[in-house]
Amino acid sequence: MIGDAAAFVGTTPRAIRHWHEVGLLPERERGSDGRRRYGYAEIIRLLWIRRMADAGIALDDVRDAFTDAAPGGVEGEVEVEGVLAQLEGSLAAQEAELRRKRAAVQRMRARGDRLGLLDDIVSDRLRAAPGGSLRQDDLDTLLVTERIFGPLGAVAQAGRFLTLALHPELRAESDRVDAAEEALDDTVAVDDPRVARVAAERHAFETTLMRVIEESGQLEEDDAIFEAWEELHPRGDADVAPDRVGSWRGRSAAEIIRSLPSDLSPARLRCSELALQLGASSAP
Repeated sequence: MIGDAAAFVGTTPRAIRHWHEVGLLPERERGSDGRRRYGYAEIIRLLWIRRMADAGIALDDVRDAFTDAAPGGVEGEVEVEGVLAQLEGSLAAQEAELRRKRAAVQRMRARGDRLGLLDDIVSDRLRAAPGGSLRQDDLDTLLVTERIFGPLGAVAQAGRFLTLALHPELRAESDRVDAAEEALDDTVAVDDPRVARVAAERHAFETTLMRVIEESGQLEEDDAIFEAWEELHPRGDADVAPDRVGSWRGRSAAEIIRSLPSDLSPARLRCSELALQLGASSAP
């Protein structure tokens, strides 16, 4: 009976019922008295399970080992060596995966909380930024960009934040224009003169920022990063989503920022549209 089997093995009837449920041990048919009786083979299997559980081995791994090991012995009982070999292989794979995860966490900690969450090519792009010059909002924005457009889109945008970090006067102007855009809330009509004025200020700022980025040689550095990435991830690479690789092409960092998820007022959306139109009309 299950109570006697549990007492002999040193566990509880509830534990044995759970082992039945997860497929570790086939359930015995009930006898004429309505009770389940466990034979010698079942007791041996229960002792195996108890010993492996005490060793900290996951029950799923124990079940898979029983399933995959070659049958042998009396009444189809699996060989001990086969079960242990399966378990050792499973634990080795888990150990390798745990080392990979630990290395990733160590890398994140070494780079800093938010910077460490970004892909290596994105965080490497920001290495030239003075200590403490990158804002939390910058890194959060890059994290969202990376999720939508992949690492290459975030690299293109990282150049923007790097330039702002290296040029305090541009950062101050960026803050001023950002504040002017934020003031275009739901109380401002889309045809309010302030909308067109702020759009012109945004266009002027983006033009200046792009000129500084071009003069710094960052675009050439980005091209080198893109080429190296594409060599490692050729088109058709199953590990890279095709709708994200290459989606950065033809898009400025400002356009990427405007395409991020947000809850903007109609006036602010109109401001963004006008700024983009100004940019398109002035492009060579």
